[in-house]
Amino acid sequence: MANKSQPIIVIKKVSGHGGHHGGAWKVAYADFVTAMMSLFIVLWLMGSSEKVKKAVSGYFNDPKGTAQLLGTTMTGTGEVIPVSNEKAMEQLKEKLEKEIQEKVELKKLSKQIEITITPEGLRIELIEDKNGTFYQSGSAKLSGNGQELLALLGGELKTLPNALLIEGHTDATPYSADTNYGNWELSADRANSARRLMQQDGVRKDQVTQVRGYADQMLRVKNNPSDPSNRRISILVKNADAAMMAKMKNAQQANPETPPPAPPATAKPPEHGGAKPDEHGKAPEAKPAEHGGH
Repeated sequence: MANKSQPIIVIKKVSGHGGHHGGAWKVAYADFVTAMMSLFIVLWLMGSSEKVKKAVSGYFNDPKGTAQLLGTTMTGTGEVIPVSNEKAMEQLKEKLEKEIQEKVELKKLSKQIEITITPEGLRIELIEDKNGTFYQSGSAKLSGNGQELLALLGGELKTLPNALLIEGHTDATPYSADTNYGNWELSADRANSARRLMQQDGVRKDQVTQVRGYADQMLRVKNNPSDPSNRRISILVKNADAAMMAKMKNAQQANPETPPPAPPATAKPPEHGGAKPDEHGKAPEAKPAEHGGH
């Protein structure tokens, strides 16, 4: 039998198919995952509080300005960012003024509520008139208007980590014939009554770091010591930097061997002036008030 040569069959395998269409599914999958993530974020925002919605909206409108309305630390503790700069203080000032205007009874007293930004922080002053607006005349007992205003302030300030300082001031009118109770006692008692009411409305016990009674030593109207506007309560929302300096000062007093901290370069003297040293560089001794105010 004749040998027949077998044909050689060559099989060529073509690897891959579709050429440039081979990775299209990856792009489609990535788009799908992105869309799902966006959906979950929207659902989360819809179920969040108004404060969170306002903070997120403010961040996208002005990342550097309103992002501090609410936030968390890097560890996710959810702490409120301290009010420590002039813009943040201005926002707090506008918010308080708006809420006061929305209250019918307090709107009438807006001229007696003075809110100013100082180098120390935000100062809120409740200024009395001749009839006694926030306190009963000659007493540390709060009036109805005083209680309403301090409750409003307490509800707002309790959300801040900033320290609070409360001051009481009187005019130079004699309080009474009782020599055991006068200007100093009345101013301190009024500041303390404000502190107690604000703490009832949520202000933390450790948030109020100082309560001071100045009697008639820091008058608003110096050329008229008996002017009713000299009688006032002042609440200072301290800058975060100022609060830190106060803590460092307290630490210095507790440990005298530690060198005192250097003041910040931008520090300015407080609004209220103190006693000036004499020509020999010595500060004069403080003298107690001889009588009390209303």
